[in-house]
Amino acid sequence: MPFVTFVAYLVMVRVVDTVDSGIGWLEYFADFGVSGLTAALQTIITLSASFLVFTFGSLLVAIQIAGGQLTPRIIATTLLRDNAIRFSVGLFILSLLSATGALVRLETSDSHLIILVANVLGLVSIATFLFLIDYAARLLRPVSIVWRVGEEGIAVIKRVYPDVVEGAARPSPAPSAPEGPSRTLLHQARSGIVLAVNIEALTTLARRTGGVIEVVPLVGDFLASGAPLFRLHGRARDIEDGKLAAQVALGDERTIEQDATFAFRVIVDIAIKALSKAINDPTTAVLALDQLHRLLRAVGARHLRGEEIRDQDGQLRVLFRTPDWEDFVHLTCREIRLYGAENFQIARRMRAMIDNLLLTLPEYRHPALREELALLDSTLETLYPLLPDLALARIADTQGLGGASKHLPSAR
Repeated sequence: MPFVTFVAYLVMVRVVDTVDSGIGWLEYFADFGVSGLTAALQTIITLSASFLVFTFGSLLVAIQIAGGQLTPRIIATTLLRDNAIRFSVGLFILSLLSATGALVRLETSDSHLIILVANVLGLVSIATFLFLIDYAARLLRPVSIVWRVGEEGIAVIKRVYPDVVEGAARPSPAPSAPEGPSRTLLHQARSGIVLAVNIEALTTLARRTGGVIEVVPLVGDFLASGAPLFRLHGRARDIEDGKLAAQVALGDERTIEQDATFAFRVIVDIAIKALSKAINDPTTAVLALDQLHRLLRAVGARHLRGEEIRDQDGQLRVLFRTPDWEDFVHLTCREIRLYGAENFQIARRMRAMIDNLLLTLPEYRHPALREELALLDSTLETLYPLLPDLALARIADTQGLGGASKHLPSAR
């Protein structure tokens, strides 16, 4: 954003000079004098520089605190991707550059429209800075963070699993994969996390040769140098290694763009950290369960495609594994139950989530959910030796503790 702002400033100066060449703007600034205009521009420069320093400094501290109390993965998935913060920083830089340029031109040029632009940007920067203080404070609240991660998770689920389940019948399983590969392509570049795979390009490459390409790692897997990257079946063995390797994006850490389970992972991390003895904040964990409930319902209502990708003629072209329903359920429930079942809020909110999913999702999604419900009951019996406590912990409650969910029908 700072670089883009600098380029925008250069373009803006050219446009302002062109507009200013035929208009007498000097008369509007005659009452201020050179000294008055200089003082105004210097004030704008000082304010803009202060805004930048304060913004970067305060956000750095806020990110460290939020990363320590919630999870460091929110830094890349939420804070550094926020457009309001990015554009605010860009505005401060533009205001600083405009005031500096106007100050330089004040005594050496007849162009005075840039002075008006610099003053307007200075006023807008003050208003933006006041807005940014309130916005950043709201952004870093746990409820805002888990909501934003949940929204991004819903979006990636829709991209990875575009087909909604029709009716209650379970989709028929995909046919078996082809037998033994003709060639295995090993990863020769630097080790990293698989961020995304260009499925459309791989399908096109496989279609041209009439073969089948099998992607070995899942999105989100760590791929070490020398590890299998592709298994090539049939005439797909003739595809150049460089063309295949170029269809896989690697990075230093997981991202949310094509990784359907990463949003779950981030929210679960927030929940289990809130449940740690050092923090002991079960209410934040309940907020995390609210978003996991949304995500799990969204996944359960979609067709989790098999690993087979076919071309327009229905021919198998790419084998690309994605997480199945049990993976999502285990990721959502197991760790939170392990760390939080001893807390009434978590036990009751988790039961309310499972009961609701049993009532709203197709029948073939139920076995994994009933297994989690049975594990929750067994865990509660171990943790609560007193019968009144055990009875209280077994009540489904969408608020965790204090709601009226005990009056709702149970899926059991």
